Amino acid sequence: MTTQPENHTTPAHDQRFGENHITIFDTTLRDGEQSPGCSMNKEEKVQVAKVLDAMGVGVIEGGFPVSSNSDFEAVSEIAGVVQSAQVAGLARARPGDIDRAWQALQHAANPRIHTFLSTSPLHMKYKLQMDPEDVYQAVIDSVTYARNLCPNVEWSPEDGTRTDHDFLCRCVEAAIKAGARTINIPDTVGYTVPDEFRDLIRMLRNRVPNMDQAIISVHCHNDLGLAVANSLAAVEAGARQVECTINGIGERAGNAALEEIVMALKTRQDMMPYETGVDSGYITKASRLVSGITGFNVQPNKAIVGKNAFAHESGIHQDGMLKNAETYEIMTPESVGLTRSTLVMGRHSGKHAFKTKLKELGYELSDNELKDAFQRFKDLAGHKKEVFDEDLLALVDDAVLRHNDHIRFVRLGINCGNDGPQTADLELEVEGTRKRVTAEGSGPVDATFRAIREIWPHEATLELYQVHAVTGGTDAQAEVTVRLEENGKTVNGQGADYDTLVASARAYINALNKLMVKREKQVPPEEAADALSA
Repeated sequence: MTTQPENHTTPAHDQRFGENHITIFDTTLRDGEQSPGCSMNKEEKVQVAKVLDAMGVGVIEGGFPVSSNSDFEAVSEIAGVVQSAQVAGLARARPGDIDRAWQALQHAANPRIHTFLSTSPLHMKYKLQMDPEDVYQAVIDSVTYARNLCPNVEWSPEDGTRTDHDFLCRCVEAAIKAGARTINIPDTVGYTVPDEFRDLIRMLRNRVPNMDQAIISVHCHNDLGLAVANSLAAVEAGARQVECTINGIGERAGNAALEEIVMALKTRQDMMPYETGVDSGYITKASRLVSGITGFNVQPNKAIVGKNAFAHESGIHQDGMLKNAETYEIMTPESVGLTRSTLVMGRHSGKHAFKTKLKELGYELSDNELKDAFQRFKDLAGHKKEVFDEDLLALVDDAVLRHNDHIRFVRLGINCGNDGPQTADLELEVEGTRKRVTAEGSGPVDATFRAIREIWPHEATLELYQVHAVTGGTDAQAEVTVRLEENGKTVNGQGADYDTLVASARAYINALNKLMVKREKQVPPEEAADALSA
């Protein structure tokens, strides 16, 4: 390989856009879904993909098609419905993986095969048990194989930030020569820091002779809390694609958060004069959707999408905000799609007002979804003096996102108190058939969960039971989170209702449904070590 000391002044870029365009590669549906406790079924993945496509992300990584039939079906379905974004499927450096990815992607308007192989000494020795020269040849073989199927191939050297620079340059040059037109440099374990990562990207641009034929991408994990900072440093050094996830979900501490990348580039144009093509007005909607589907609550102080991101309690801050909002807000709530409706909802509100209200909050439901959600709303409005926006968001997330579940809640009656046995009279719908049982327990929650177990026997253990009020007041709607564990796999479930025990039942049932999805995606033991994020 010939070393080129001079710096490329113009990085490779997508010919559809200008040189300062940053492609947003969203991997919420692949790397994000690998978060412990997170699982999405096909319908949920498609729902998120449609929002991402409308938002304007450049690439949607739909999943890891070879890992399970459900992942294959989800990627295939996404490939058929996405109109603008490229759709990517992940594949290891194996013909079987690549074939499976292409089968899922081939009907997409803009398909991309994303293949990867570890290149760090640690991974090659202990994970792959391969010599560097064998890895080098596998890079050439796998990219060539993928390129013969799909014109759009991305290659990633897993654990790239801990890879020897000479070997990394050789592999990148070989991958480009074999046909890869995007080279993704992953900080797989969140190990690097901004200056170091910036230098690594510059080094690749300086030393790889055919680097100008490919777009440099980056995929940063957040183990040290530096994923966004590292990604932005790489952009400054010439990277023109950033891989990220909604709410920053992902393996271990997560990935670079899409909303933070997009808003940092949009807000600091003076320092980073780049554009992404992403409509930031969709950010809040996407964040709520992913949170509702996965059961991963967004921390209140999370940048951009946290509940407190635009809240001001300090008297000094409030005074400044009243005089000029720019004193303490560097962006507006409206710029990320956080809007407040002027429609006040209550027990006398009709379906048209309800539909209009949801549209203002970013939801457009099908006729059946609207019917179910409206019935839940009328039930809630009969028990609350005023229904707040937060109530509606919790209600819609709980009602609409669960309509494809195998097990569905029907009704619950509770007998509790300190005088007698606590019992739960529970009715569920299992695959279209209604089943009813009565169970005793040491308290109403225990009785409810025992009743669920009688209707749907399982070996999962309860790891977390958490309740919080959606709004203030004694009539506040409850939102419950449940975490179940089975054979080392964890899932989170959420449920909302004005009755805390009903919300608890809904959350547990939601977790069970997710557990069934998780079982479908169980990777065989011999494959598990290789099924990590790129």
